[in-house]
Order: sequence, then structure tokens, then C-alpha cells
Amino acid sequence: MESPSTDKNNGMHGINAATAIFAQYEQFIRAVICSKIGHQAYEYEEDIFQDFFLSLAHKPPPDDVKNIKSYLYRAITHDIMDAIHRMNIYRDRLEKYSEQPENSINITKSQIAFIYDEDIDRVFKLIEKRLLCSQSRAIILRYKYGYEIKEIAKEMCIDSKSVSKYISVGLKKIRQFFSRKTR
Repeated sequence: MESPSTDKNNGMHGINAATAIFAQYEQFIRAVICSKIGHQAYEYEEDIFQDFFLSLAHKPPPDDVKNIKSYLYRAITHDIMDAIHRMNIYRDRLEKYSEQPENSINITKSQIAFIYDEDIDRVFKLIEKRLLCSQSRAIILRYKYGYEIKEIAKEMCIDSKSVSKYISVGLKKIRQFFSRKTR
């Protein structure tokens, strides 16, 4: 059995290897992710990019890999397919759960609607307070008013990738805020 210090060193090796790979191949990795997820899912690009870094840190490429780009391409493809599989399973479970009458969200719609709207308004006010203006505006247009990424980009006079980045970074900050509040 390995000692804890050896385990710690192996973990650092993985992080160092992933950092070196991302420093050298970041554009290639982003291009592969974009080609695999398609233009409709740009809002997930940054999340997939970060998840792939963690995947590489956890399991760095073997030292005997001859073509690192080929290895990265296969690894990204595998990670994206795995993520899609997990999302499909989750969606199926939600559908099955919502089909059961005792779990219906429409039980007392009029009574719940007022409380729900109040909570939603509080969340959006928190978003406006805690985030940069561009991040909060992108999130509010997307989730409160249902705008598509392209519509938000046009409204804010920026490109779609910037909108996706604002939303991704903003949601990450809000998640961090809520995780600190629940501790």
C-alpha cells in the first residue's frame, strides 16, 4: 500500500500534467469540444472544458503516448459521450418521477405560483447584487425571459461566446455563493 505522501505526489503529478497539456493545447481542446457539442450548446462549452481538465488531472495520459492530439481527441469524445449519457439518464428519471401523480408539480398550482414567483424574484435580485452587470444581465435574459443565446448576444451587442461565458462564470459564482451560505 502506498503512503499518503505518495498519493499526494501522484495527485500533484496529475494536476501538473493537466496544466502543462492545457497550456500547450488549449485551443485544440476548445476546438474539439466545440465541434463535438455543436453550436446550439455553446453555453456548456466552459463547463465541459473545466470537467475535461479535472478528468486529465485525475487520469493523465500515459508517458508512452506518441500522438497527444489523437489521445486528447479520443478522451474529449469519451468525456462528452459520458456526460450526454448521464444527462439522458437524469432526464429519464425526472420524467418518470414527474409522471407519478403523487409527485406532480401541478397539485395546487394557484397556491404555489405566488410563493414560487416571490422566490424567483429574490433569486434574480440576488444575481443582480452579486454579479457583474454583464453576467447578471445575460443570466436574467436567459433564465427569466427565456432568450436564446443568439438573442442575448444581439441585445447586449456582443458575440454568442461572450454571452455563454458570462452565463457560465455567473452561474459558477452564484453556486459558490450558495454553497458558502449552506455551510
